[in-house]
Amino acid sequence: MARINLIEPESAHAEVKEIYEKMLRGKPGNVQKALAHRPEMLKNFLNFYASVGRSLDRKLYELIYLCVSLINGCHYCTQHHISSSKRVGLTAEDWAALKAGDYSRYSEKERAALVYVEKLTRTPHDISDADFAPLTKLFSEPEIVDVHMLAGLANLTNRLTDPLGLEGEVPEEKI
Repeated sequence: MARINLIEPESAHAEVKEIYEKMLRGKPGNVQKALAHRPEMLKNFLNFYASVGRSLDRKLYELIYLCVSLINGCHYCTQHHISSSKRVGLTAEDWAALKAGDYSRYSEKERAALVYVEKLTRTPHDISDADFAPLTKLFSEPEIVDVHMLAGLANLTNRLTDPLGLEGEVPEEKI
């Protein structure tokens, strides 16, 4: 149960209703309903969220988001990205491999990103040139920026959703 009131469309003031309609096609999720307490933050967050990771293949995007969310134990984000990862062909076996930290089933580029993102999530201050080198061989600089920002975005949402007690809007799947 949410620890703060969620702003439902029928009780939202005009600015929030407009954001819900124009940016969310009238279907805000619980995270958006929480952020609606700060309409300017909601609008900026939605624009930022939509821009992060766009230079990356959609499968890699989902792998990174799930990897970070699983490491952080974020139930809300894990469930949402399990659901969206199905659209790019990820399976229960993929989710279990990510949860176990076994990246052997993925391409060289995907493995490099996942190994890096795991270290970035667990021990960001310990990132060395040796950790970074595989990225420079396999990714363009815009992609490297997106890998970092996507991992950061996942960490940010992981620290918002579960601690606020937000419930997911998708059917739960066990890994």
